Amino acid sequence: MSAVDLTQFHKTFFDESLEGLDAMEAALLELDAGSSDGELVHTIFRAAHSIKGGAATFGFADVAAFTHVAESLLEEVRSERRAVDAELIELLLRSVDCLRAMLGRSSAGQPVSDAESETLRADLVRLVSGEQGESAVAGTAQAAAVSGWEIVFTALPHLLRTGNDPIRLFRELQQLGKLEVVRAFIVDGAPEHLAEIDPTSCYLGWALHLHGNVPRADIDAVFDWLDGDCELVIKALAETPAAATVAAVPASPANPPQPRPAGAGRSGGESAPTSSEGGSIRVGIDKVDALINMMGELVITQSMLSDIGEKFELSQLARLREGLVHLERTTRELQESVMRIRMLPIGSVFNRFPRLVHDLERKLDKRVKLELHGEGTELDKTVLEKIGDPLVHLVRNAIDHGLESPAQRKAAGKSETGTLKLNAYHEGGNIVVQISDDGAGLNHAAIVAKAKQRGLINDGQELSDAEVAELIFQPGFSTAAQATDLSGRGVGMDVVRRNVRDLGGSVGVRSVTGNGSTFTITLPLTLAIIDGLVTAVGEERYIVPLISIVESLRLRADMVRKIAGGGEVFRFRDEYLPIIRLHQAFGCAGAITDIERGIVVVIEQDARRVGLLVDDLLGQQQAVIKSLEAHYQRVQGISGATIVSDGSVALIVDVGGVVQLGLRSKAA
Repeated sequence: MSAVDLTQFHKTFFDESLEGLDAMEAALLELDAGSSDGELVHTIFRAAHSIKGGAATFGFADVAAFTHVAESLLEEVRSERRAVDAELIELLLRSVDCLRAMLGRSSAGQPVSDAESETLRADLVRLVSGEQGESAVAGTAQAAAVSGWEIVFTALPHLLRTGNDPIRLFRELQQLGKLEVVRAFIVDGAPEHLAEIDPTSCYLGWALHLHGNVPRADIDAVFDWLDGDCELVIKALAETPAAATVAAVPASPANPPQPRPAGAGRSGGESAPTSSEGGSIRVGIDKVDALINMMGELVITQSMLSDIGEKFELSQLARLREGLVHLERTTRELQESVMRIRMLPIGSVFNRFPRLVHDLERKLDKRVKLELHGEGTELDKTVLEKIGDPLVHLVRNAIDHGLESPAQRKAAGKSETGTLKLNAYHEGGNIVVQISDDGAGLNHAAIVAKAKQRGLINDGQELSDAEVAELIFQPGFSTAAQATDLSGRGVGMDVVRRNVRDLGGSVGVRSVTGNGSTFTITLPLTLAIIDGLVTAVGEERYIVPLISIVESLRLRADMVRKIAGGGEVFRFRDEYLPIIRLHQAFGCAGAITDIERGIVVVIEQDARRVGLLVDDLLGQQQAVIKSLEAHYQRVQGISGATIVSDGSVALIVDVGGVVQLGLRSKAA
């Protein structure tokens, strides 16, 4: 029988290990100094134990050895031989960060250990050995004094049934040093007759010599995943038999055999095929079942239509129409089922913020209460991956420059602990994410002064609160007196807005001096499909996303005003909006030039509006977005292309880009 290629399971190991580190980090952040919460400690220990076992199984010896030392420290906490204090929690949080980096290098095929990981591992070893003396971890420091190890490995009968393979273990030992198989033997109690042998049981043991300067912890890591599956004797080759370390590991309720990670499924979920970017999505079984059901319905409908097509008569026209209606309904449901597969909860992004807040509290000497709401709100995986950085920037700004110090808050009559809230919810066909704090709010006077200094506004010009708030989104705008390693409120906000716009969304801010700020990000649920309004411009078709449309109307000539530079504006609800003639912006031939014969579609982006002049409105349609940049080049004002119902190509309007065109023409 050929050996199983374990590399096929590496992606699953890395994904599950990173999930384990997330669980460790979350539990560590809940674990207060002096806490005796055994459940939290057990959660942290089991996560470390699983990562160590998986790393040993798949041959990632450096990861296994590092986690082994961390696990030894956690065992002391679990057995109440060591108290939980702030220093211990910070050390373990650093270990989580270090393991994330090591796993990242492992997955990229790079050298796993570096100076930082070795230094941190040495710190862990010293901490454990200082309390345990001649412990197994102290053996790591003693490894340099031995020339090799004698290992007697005796399998228990059920070893093969738990998914373990002795040959794999030998391969892992070969990676540590020169391995010599001294002898193989049949264990006591093995069947005497061939007919009595159970092919799923193991009746063998091996005596091995591992030559080389190998840390004892590395050998322990290889065998650690065999809890309850073998008996093990390990001793230094220079030691006498009396000094040998006997590690018999029978199964017990306190230390049960662990599930094998290789190919292990999870209740209610599975891993989807890897995408072209190398990522994966964990899909609930209910979503897969719905997809299979829809495919069954589609097959039935196809069979019915095929039968009608082969024997078509006018008498079957009603049946044909019925089949087409059923096909449309089933296709729509299938589309929705497929899109749901890509939907993931935003909690996977929110989960990074407790650690970020914890670190910033210590660095800035502030007290922050973090509240997370709507973690189960789902959105497209692509949107989810790209929204993380803008949210991190806003959270850092809120703590660094939004929330005051405890002394300042107390002087203002507030609680010394500031509150930072993240909330996500669905609204229409979009998802809204709000980041709010109860800090000092935007400093309107400082923002206006900085804007005048940069020439963004004129002396004596009066601005509303909303217009003042919009100034912080200007490129490079900041009111900070000096730069720090944390972003000042306003620094990089133009980047935040640009990144959100690239996702087809918008970002705005509402602030009350002395009472905090709220940043609101509105995003589409998915980047793959949009609901749009199909418009005609000359011989071309343009789709305007429905999310951005405020209203459409016809204009009379007396409603339009000419401005300097050839621009046009019209009055709309007590404000003048610039007009963008799409046929001029995109060079369309045969378009209507008489503004009274066309239709103006009012669109809005980031609280700014313009009117698009088109020839006609052709109806609403869902559009499957295809990248124009990937197949042609980036075009300002166009976000992609699609195929409309008559088979022709239509371009999708980039609302943000068109608004910028309109603002420039208005300024001219």
